[in-house]
Amino acid sequence: MIFRILEDQLAQKSKEAKAADLRFMQLALALGRRGQGRTWPNPAVGAVIVKDGVIVGRGWTQAGGRPHAEVEALRRAGDAARGATLYVTLEPCSHFGRSPPCADAVVAAGLARVVSAIEDPNPEVAGKGHAKLRAAGIAVDIGLCAAEAARDHAGHFRRVRDKRPHVMLKLAVSSDDRIAAAGYRPVAITGDVARTRVHLLRAQSDAILIGIGTVLADDPLLTCRLPGMADRSPVRVVLDRALRTPGSSRLVHSARETPLWVLTSDMAEAPAAVKLGAAGAQVIRITAAASGPGVDLPAVLHALAERGITRLMVEGGARVAASFVAAGLVDEAWLLRGPEAVGAGGVPALDALPLAAITQSPAFRLHASEMLGKDSLSIYERT
Repeated sequence: MIFRILEDQLAQKSKEAKAADLRFMQLALALGRRGQGRTWPNPAVGAVIVKDGVIVGRGWTQAGGRPHAEVEALRRAGDAARGATLYVTLEPCSHFGRSPPCADAVVAAGLARVVSAIEDPNPEVAGKGHAKLRAAGIAVDIGLCAAEAARDHAGHFRRVRDKRPHVMLKLAVSSDDRIAAAGYRPVAITGDVARTRVHLLRAQSDAILIGIGTVLADDPLLTCRLPGMADRSPVRVVLDRALRTPGSSRLVHSARETPLWVLTSDMAEAPAAVKLGAAGAQVIRITAAASGPGVDLPAVLHALAERGITRLMVEGGARVAASFVAAGLVDEAWLLRGPEAVGAGGVPALDALPLAAITQSPAFRLHASEMLGKDSLSIYERT
């Protein structure tokens, strides 16, 4: 009987310990998301330091990628970090970059245990950080909330493995699968709640991309317009093979406040590039597409990744969206659907492609859905 009681008590303690680990790792994930869109080219990591069940330090990767989350959490914990447990959403780095390895800082702080969500695929790390911690006598547990961490760090993983950003396609469509009225005339499709979510998605993206057609039809600004978050606006990227972006556009007028990158053909006219550059835009020349009027999309994504972009939001228009879908370059599709129809002559969401190329394709699965006021949001992930 005594042994049975002891076994029950140990099982209960183990259950409580696992629940605590899960709670602290979920907090670390939430902290890491604070940095999304601001830390590129580095991943947005979250870290929590716990001692005797009490949080003594927390941190997330700061703007520009430095300091790292672990260093920030250690700074806040101070001497309380000795003998504590670190919960971190990505393997601590083990190499010298613009700052010393986080694994060394963890060892020096005297932590007793590290709970790491997932290994870093970066060849300069790739298990070496965990190995360094174990070699110093620190207990290391790997894999808690790994699926969530992989999703949060999808941009970092994609850039390391495929040399391109993680691509999120956003589509706001009417009940009859249209994105604009006849002649590409803008029309309100979704309400305020949905638009707020879109601006939050912008803030969590490193860059936002549109085609020249959208520039000419809508004259968009593409900034984050949530209160107090103007500094969270992403880099604006325009695909413009012939450099038709008007100098009078809102994008160009704001290029010195919010970065504007114009990706054009390597055959584009030099005088137009000089004018855009003088206005503050950065003109990036890309190989022209093998067929069609655009630029080569894999080359576009490679160029963005080389400049540090890890999370790219593709916002329009229909031809650009269809091109990314047809090329198999959409990793995530955010489909916002309004309750009203646009009617005859409206612009199809994916140009000549049916919306079923996402919603009914075996290449995608429905990840999540919710109502945003009168509108609906469905998030599809590549399988």
